[in-house]
Amino acid sequence: MIPAQFDYLAPTTLEEALAALSEHGDDAKLLAGGQSLLPVLRMRLNAPEVVIDLGRIASLRGIRDDGDAIVIGAMTEHSVVGSDPLVATHAALISKAVEHLADAQIRHRGTFGGALAHADPAGDLGAPVLALGGQFVITGPGGTRTVPADEFFVGLFETAIGDDEILTEVRIPKHTGWGAHHAKFVRIAHQWPIVAVAATVRTENGSIAEAKIGLANMGSAPLRARATEAALAGAAVTPDAVGAAAEHAAEGTDPPSDLNGDAEYRQHLARVLTRRAVLAAAGG
Repeated sequence: MIPAQFDYLAPTTLEEALAALSEHGDDAKLLAGGQSLLPVLRMRLNAPEVVIDLGRIASLRGIRDDGDAIVIGAMTEHSVVGSDPLVATHAALISKAVEHLADAQIRHRGTFGGALAHADPAGDLGAPVLALGGQFVITGPGGTRTVPADEFFVGLFETAIGDDEILTEVRIPKHTGWGAHHAKFVRIAHQWPIVAVAATVRTENGSIAEAKIGLANMGSAPLRARATEAALAGAAVTPDAVGAAAEHAAEGTDPPSDLNGDAEYRQHLARVLTRRAVLAAAGG
């Protein structure tokens, strides 16, 4: 199908984009990489009067070191994030997740912030950013505020970004030296995950000192497998010990039931994938 007619704006500064968003309000949609918005427009599931393209705002792109965190601009393409040495060194879990994100074409067009702002619970990036304790920098007419990942994902396709605000960057606390693995279960290549698990692990003397685990498509938003994280503290890096902890991975989850699998099946997958992801991240 062809999208309904709309006016197109391409501001070159964040201030211009915010002004346009303020002027047009509910009649406007922000365009980042377009990998989520354009199919919606083509199917006429949404028909905004104005599309505001953020692609020409250079200040929203790039990756930088900021002391105890790395900062990823919201308009940075997935392919750039996946190949960046800062990300690989200090947030390996992000690098691992981007490897599995859709196909090469989408990774070269889609943006890091755009995917997170879309907030699909089956998305590849929400779980690892949540696990790493990411922070979202949001700018609006009232200035800039920072929202922790625990508060950013509100529900199905819903975030803490206000109607008159723009996500500008994501801060990822450094996890230098931590092992990482992203386990994703799909029926066909490049599909949204039926379930995905993002695990990063810090080991000491053959044991797991600390583990952080994010779950995708196990509820209306990304979730932490906190019961498993607690059970892994001090555990040996062995299949039996990790497997016992992974049995708690589905606690507190509310996965959907659809043609790809019912809720019980997804909870089983979460336990299996958590075991695999933690063992791989810990080198076991």
